[in-house]
Amino acid sequence: MKKIFLMLIAMSLLVVMLLSGCGKKPDAADTYTSAENKDNTSDVADTSAEKEDNTFKVGMEAGYPPFNWTQLDDSNGAVKIQNSAEYAGGYDVEIAKIIAEHLGKELVIVKTEWGGLIPALTSGKIDAIIAGMSPTAERAESIDFSDHYYTSDLVMVVKKGGKYDGATSIQDFKGAKITAQLNTFHYTVIDQIEGVLKQTAMDDFPAMRVALESGIIDGYISERPEGISAEAANSNFKMIEFTDGFKTSPEDTAIAVGLRKGSELTAKINEALAKVSEERRKELMDNAIKNQPASE
Repeated sequence: MKKIFLMLIAMSLLVVMLLSGCGKKPDAADTYTSAENKDNTSDVADTSAEKEDNTFKVGMEAGYPPFNWTQLDDSNGAVKIQNSAEYAGGYDVEIAKIIAEHLGKELVIVKTEWGGLIPALTSGKIDAIIAGMSPTAERAESIDFSDHYYTSDLVMVVKKGGKYDGATSIQDFKGAKITAQLNTFHYTVIDQIEGVLKQTAMDDFPAMRVALESGIIDGYISERPEGISAEAANSNFKMIEFTDGFKTSPEDTAIAVGLRKGSELTAKINEALAKVSEERRKELMDNAIKNQPASE
């Protein structure tokens, strides 16, 4: 019995050894292949990150001609809007193209409502705001700004032939129903008009043009390029330039690129803007006014 027991133990050990030998050990080739696949995965990830870094994502509302607008094709140098069949054109788009070329990056236009531009920037959805934005002290608390790329004066857009057609001073608008765009310094300067009937701020300029046309308001405050644009788009509109106008600071009437706090792009964008002469800027604005869609 003892001999039989020892034989059974020996047979069991033999079976275990045979089964263990059936498992395939990774050889050198397998180890190399695994490491190679890991390296390839890393390369794919790096390539993807590099591709992402090669874009310059610019936010604008694409509804503030002649600075920016929306159109249906790529005529006059318009750029396709991200995740849309539409295109963005205008002065801001041309400035964005110049900056993107200087950076060596692909320009991507991200259409964003005015009130959402700064949140989109600070959250990283966009790299810059190029949207006719003034570098006001309030905005500078949350974002940085580039050097100015345009400076303009404030005007009033009214009905041609209407009660305020001949105005020369902002005080001529006493008793008038006046508004401006929401979240802009334009809306705050309305308070400089004595006895004005300050109306609720509106989301965008197309809405204000409709309100003016229908008589809901008597006028809206804008900047000179937009005023010229409004006159060109609608023969019933007239832009009023003042001899006694609004009191503003240079930061209010200047236009600059909005950037995240401490962005490394600021210095590079300033380099790009420094290469654009005043003559070139005027030419770009004149072309934008000429090329803007008539429906805007």
